[in-house]
Amino acid sequence: MSKLTVACVQHACTDDHAANLATSEAGIRAAAAQGARLVLLQELHRTPYFCQVEDPALCDLAEPIPGPSSERLGALARELGVVVVGSLFERRLAGVYHNTGVVLDADGTLAGRYRKMHIPDDPGYLEKFYFTPGDGPFAPIDTAVGRLGVLVCWDQWYPEAARLMALAGADLLLYPTAIGWDPTDTPDEQARQREAWITIQRAHAIANGLPVLACNRVGLEHQPGGPAAGNLFWGSSFIAGPQGDLLAQAPSDAPAVLCATIDLARGEQVRRIWPFLRDRRVDAYADLTRRVRD
Repeated sequence: MSKLTVACVQHACTDDHAANLATSEAGIRAAAAQGARLVLLQELHRTPYFCQVEDPALCDLAEPIPGPSSERLGALARELGVVVVGSLFERRLAGVYHNTGVVLDADGTLAGRYRKMHIPDDPGYLEKFYFTPGDGPFAPIDTAVGRLGVLVCWDQWYPEAARLMALAGADLLLYPTAIGWDPTDTPDEQARQREAWITIQRAHAIANGLPVLACNRVGLEHQPGGPAAGNLFWGSSFIAGPQGDLLAQAPSDAPAVLCATIDLARGEQVRRIWPFLRDRRVDAYADLTRRVRD
């Protein structure tokens, strides 16, 4: 299979968890109706982005995997014959929770999971309070449509993560995301942040010769006791080819079911012309395993 139609489901989230999941499911159905065989959902699509505050009671939102949400997504994947990549708050053990990407294969089985490795701790994004870093490795997940390099949000800023997925044989890179602006930032600053987010991920596509899917949420979300302005999620989900070429992009302020057809064979042709993996100087990279070089 060379040509593959893929989709991102971008939407806002409310305190109604059942409604959020229903919105994701409606987006998956709409994508499948447009021919998509792989559908990516946004980060933590079942709930509002609760990490604006530190509240132990919010750990009650976590669920096991397999569990209710993964099984419901699996049933839909099986019904439609599509691969679904979701993003859930996973309860692994009492006091051990993960921000986890789940991959439901086209037959409905749980093909694999990826636990977010890079955990941010910034104003409005207090994830270290909730999420234990994943154990690794950076390993693609085999599915009916190819080997998926699933990473999650903050992972998208790290070229090391994308490169390790590529070296392990990923056919695509997928980033479920929840990222936005402080509404009090100036328009110029907001534009710089959004463009940096798009640019770094397009660069991962170029550096590794792989298509990239990034799916973000939209809308303004407040949390009681959180930042006064809340988080204004900037949407802008996109699908890029192996040279960073934008194949499709969603708006910054509205829900969208974003579809595009990618040519998986094109990545090999690109790598033959731009053989970055061939010319890596692995003998000179030992310092990458150090925090800094003094």
